[in-house]
Amino acid sequence: MRRTCPATVAAIAFLATLAACQSLHPQSHAPLESRLAAQNALFDEQYEFDLKALPETATQYGDYRYNDRLNDRSLAAAHSAHEADARFLARLMAIDTAGFGEQDRLSHEVMQRTLQQRIDNYRFREFEMPVTQLDGVQFQLADLPLAVPLDSVKGYEDYIARLHQVPRTFEQTQQVLRAGMKDHLMPVRFLLEQIPAQCQGIIEADPFLQPSASFPDSIGPADRDRLTKAINEAVNSEVLPAYRDFANFIATEYAPQGRTLLSVSALPGGQSRYLNDIRFHTTVTNMTPAQIHALGQREIDRIESEMLALARAQGFADLESFRDSLHSNPKYVPLSSQQIVDDYARYIGQMRPKLPELFGLLPDSPLTVEAMPPFQSADATHYNQGSPDGKRPGRVVVATSDFSERSLIDDESTAYHEGIPGHHLQISIAQQLTDLPQFRRHVNNSGYVEGWALYAEQLGKEVGFYQDPGSDYGRLSNELFRAVRLVVDTGIHSMGWSREQVVEFFRQSHAVDEPTIQSETDRYIAWPGQALSYMLGQLKFRELRERARSELGARFDIRAFHDEMLNAGMLPLDLLEARTDRWIEAQKQLH
Repeated sequence: MRRTCPATVAAIAFLATLAACQSLHPQSHAPLESRLAAQNALFDEQYEFDLKALPETATQYGDYRYNDRLNDRSLAAAHSAHEADARFLARLMAIDTAGFGEQDRLSHEVMQRTLQQRIDNYRFREFEMPVTQLDGVQFQLADLPLAVPLDSVKGYEDYIARLHQVPRTFEQTQQVLRAGMKDHLMPVRFLLEQIPAQCQGIIEADPFLQPSASFPDSIGPADRDRLTKAINEAVNSEVLPAYRDFANFIATEYAPQGRTLLSVSALPGGQSRYLNDIRFHTTVTNMTPAQIHALGQREIDRIESEMLALARAQGFADLESFRDSLHSNPKYVPLSSQQIVDDYARYIGQMRPKLPELFGLLPDSPLTVEAMPPFQSADATHYNQGSPDGKRPGRVVVATSDFSERSLIDDESTAYHEGIPGHHLQISIAQQLTDLPQFRRHVNNSGYVEGWALYAEQLGKEVGFYQDPGSDYGRLSNELFRAVRLVVDTGIHSMGWSREQVVEFFRQSHAVDEPTIQSETDRYIAWPGQALSYMLGQLKFRELRERARSELGARFDIRAFHDEMLNAGMLPLDLLEARTDRWIEAQKQLH
């Protein structure tokens, strides 16, 4: 195993000891105002450190100071970020929060959790496996034309500057991947073997030339010619050759060393690595993989009973005959890729005027719906967040490959999940919480984010949608899909399931179509723990809502409850629960 140099180990050990000592003996004698000021200054400093270290993230957040730079993906950058995390955590733990208001205490806890999780991830050297068939530098760079505002000459020049850095970015990634090979930290081989074809698809699509196809009116002919020439030269002499070299590296050097065992527990760290993945993605720390597996089985039974009730309401004697009638109905078979995209846009459009029935917080952030590019066909329908200033809209990116093998049945629920009132609404609200420290508007955890989006799917029913029984079945199928994930993710990474076992379990559930079964099975292999976040998070939102409704009775207001769920940013689920309990008690005191 590759080790950090002794001097760095000693420094990190010192910082950890310092943090522990200072947490036992905090600066309790310092005045409240100075402790608050110190905490806020630390928040600002840490946030600025991240933006400077991750310029692509800064662009995503709407901070354009570093638009001419790409992230430093080198080993040295990973080590530097880790050491900074340790320093910030030590300073944070030295701040006594006695007397702080709720949001200030919450900010302290969120920052502490964030830094500690990053330190834990580093301990498992997760950064040495940055590329999968779902995500990685090959896709991140291909999205550059859509990632930056191209509304001025400066915007184009920044974009060109980033194009020139693409070869360096691939070289840094290869350096990191070689370190992972040396440390026996390898993704699964057959999944890595998909990446060269993805790179070739990007080369053939050549999205990097898109900005020169259409210029804003403010850019004159001379600048257009100059910028077009610069883009063409950078793409053809630097970007595309770098993609070819990277594809060759993956095909000939990296993928052949990929692991053959599916479970992430086969890597150094064993089950502790998987437990860290679960904690990172879900923020749930009080459940074992076996308990999550059993919960999934119980939820499958519950959802199937609701499906049976729907089938009987439609005049069918059993669920199987109802399901067969839906799957054989040509009404639910798309005739084109565009029909699927149009379906999503229609459902998102019909939800917009209903939002005031469910929310008081209503951001006006632009949202687009688009087909997924062919080179990304291994991915599922997903949401790409926009910038807070609206220059880059949020994007629902819809999977449409093999459209004739897909179904329109779950389009409605997925549109609500990815768009509104799911990801787009939730993230847009978080971006506009200007009374919170900046890092709180962007800090992310899948347990909250995906849990909210799955919870949001049911809200369509509460405002009168899912009128089509097929669409309502699709809503339940999507929920069933997430319950199945609890079983198969833990099956793969804790119980030794084979890929064939996962596929067969999926088929028996009838939760999703065959293309989705295949891509999702590979997703769980490549991305351990993330798929658990949806249902674990959704069940927590449902639990909190039922608790508030039960304790507040006639005083319960669904809009106030939803605003409370969203107006503190993306919290770890236990912190969200504690905050909700305080809110319930406060509501009782108002009446």
